[in-house]
Amino acid sequence: MEWSEHGIVLSTRRHGEADIILEVMTEARGRHLGLVKGGRSRRQRPILQPGNTLSLTWRARLDAHLGNFRAEPIIERAAAIMADRTASYGMQLLSAHFRLLPERDPHPALHAALRTLLDGALSADAARAGFAAGMVHFEIMLLEELGVGLDLTACAATGTTEQLVYVSPKSGRAVSEGAGAPYRDRLLPLPAFLRAEGDEAPPDEEDLAAGFAITGLFLERHVLAPRGLGLPEMRQAFIRTALARP
Repeated sequence: MEWSEHGIVLSTRRHGEADIILEVMTEARGRHLGLVKGGRSRRQRPILQPGNTLSLTWRARLDAHLGNFRAEPIIERAAAIMADRTASYGMQLLSAHFRLLPERDPHPALHAALRTLLDGALSADAARAGFAAGMVHFEIMLLEELGVGLDLTACAATGTTEQLVYVSPKSGRAVSEGAGAPYRDRLLPLPAFLRAEGDEAPPDEEDLAAGFAITGLFLERHVLAPRGLGLPEMRQAFIRTALARP
C-alpha cells in the first residue's frame, strides 16, 4: 500500500530512541498517523513540527497497519507559531479538535479551514481578533462535521432572518429579538459576527467571548461529555491570550 499527499502536522510523539509517530491532517485521507524513522534526528526534527505543511509518502504492507511516512517540507510555519503565544495555543487547540474526528476519515472542508487559519494567524497584518473569530467559525464547522449543526440563519420561532440576537441553548438555533425577549435570561447572546446578515466590523472582546460560549456549550454537551471528556485546557488559554488587550 502506498499513497502520496500534502498534510499539515498536528503532533508528534516519541517512538523508541530515534523515531517518532507523526500525526497529520490531509485533505483526502483525513487525520492520519505514521512512523517516521529517524524522525528525532537533527535534520528531520525541525521539519516535523506542528503547523508545517509536508509532502508525504505513506507506505505499509496492509492498509490497517500504522505504516511509515517519508516527509519533505512544503511550508514551514512552526517557528513562527512557537514564537507567538496565541498562535501556539491555537495550534494545540486545533490539534485537540482534530482528534475528535475518526482516524483516516476525510474532512476536506476542515483541512482547508485549518490551512486558512494558520496562514491568517501568521500573516503580517493578522489581528488576534481575526484569529479568534476564525477559531469560533472553525468550531461551528467542526460541530457540523460531527453531526451537531447549529442553525444561526433563521429564527427558530418565527422563521425570520432579521434581528437575530439570541441562540437557544437547547436546539442551537437562532432566535429573533422579538420572539426571544420573554426568555432572554435563558438564551445565549448571538454575536454580530455570527449573524446571518453578517457584520464587517471586527468583533470586539464581548462578541468573541459570546461566540466561544456558544461553541463551547455544544462541544462540551454533545461531543466531549459523551466521551467522558471536558473542554481542553488549552482552549481557555487560547481564549485568554487571543482576547487580551494589546
